[in-house]
Amino acid sequence: MNTISVKELKELMDSKTEFQLIDVREIQEVQLGNIGGEHIPMGEVLANLDKIRKDIPVVIHCRSGKRSGAVILSLENHHDYTNLANLTGGIIAWAESIDPSVAV
Repeated sequence: MNTISVKELKELMDSKTEFQLIDVREIQEVQLGNIGGEHIPMGEVLANLDKIRKDIPVVIHCRSGKRSGAVILSLENHHDYTNLANLTGGIIAWAESIDPSVAV
């Protein structure tokens, strides 16, 4: 599984490179704090495969990186995705290293 650090994600965002950011946390977590991107809760990912692109890099994140890692493994092993990266440490790492104003 490919991973991306919060510092690398920030650089990707700042570079204006085309990529997709997907948040697989639950709605109440997203409402607390988020870093943008498309919200597809973990339990709804398989019903929304058409929303997850295969033609550009896709970064998937959750609170700590565990749920997003599980989602990525499923997508890679059963749905032929090869362009995914897990945000190491999730939104917790983002709040600690990039933007402390983001609630986790």
